Amino acid sequence: MGFRHDDGAIIWLVRIVVAKCQVDYQGRLTSHLPLATRLIMRKADGSVLIHADGGSYKPLNWMTPPVLFQELPPTEAQAEHGAETVWQFEHKKTGDSLVVVVHGIYHDYSIDLGIDPGLVKDGVEAHLQELFAEQIGLLGDGHTLVRREYATAIGPVDILARAQIGHVAVEIKRRGEIAGVEQLTRYLELLNRDPLLAPVKGVFAAQEIKPQARTLATDRGIECLVLDYQAMRGTDSEELRLF
Repeated sequence: MGFRHDDGAIIWLVRIVVAKCQVDYQGRLTSHLPLATRLIMRKADGSVLIHADGGSYKPLNWMTPPVLFQELPPTEAQAEHGAETVWQFEHKKTGDSLVVVVHGIYHDYSIDLGIDPGLVKDGVEAHLQELFAEQIGLLGDGHTLVRREYATAIGPVDILARAQIGHVAVEIKRRGEIAGVEQLTRYLELLNRDPLLAPVKGVFAAQEIKPQARTLATDRGIECLVLDYQAMRGTDSEELRLF
């Protein structure tokens, strides 16, 4: 599944094959896929996945690394039934085997995908916090930013703002759940002990707030603010509102 470069190094590739094949898995579980046309993918990390045209993203069968791969000639019986080659994958730790008997290859392509930078999510909490600090007026008229990441003895509050009377502590999440409300509650208990800050009210801000979290926040006197990330980046929306 790799090729040798001019300097002698082995370059490992992703190989994508569309083939008529049957697949047998033996190990802790045993399974059989009868002869049919399927997509076979072997990644550079050694993993192999067998896909059908249906089933969404889930493979019909797969094996994770570390995997030993061998390409073998078909047995006489396999050849009589039209097999051209046999791909055998064996897991180095468990001994499980995945055997692909190939009867015909319609497409065979290999490519070096290089180093993947990983998934970069848009609208992560740090960016939401940055945008919120720049748009502190989302809390309403008369609010000014004290600072982001306001330090307390139990951790930093995402946003601390000054209100006309007292202050506001804001906890920002992508998805608002009960744990976030509990976290803000602990901050509020601590902040309200400081006579220079009190009274401190809480605002729980998130792109989505779960009903249970909203109920708990309301019971504790904490306001909920639904954040529309696109609106905060400059697109007008009516989704940004206090409840």
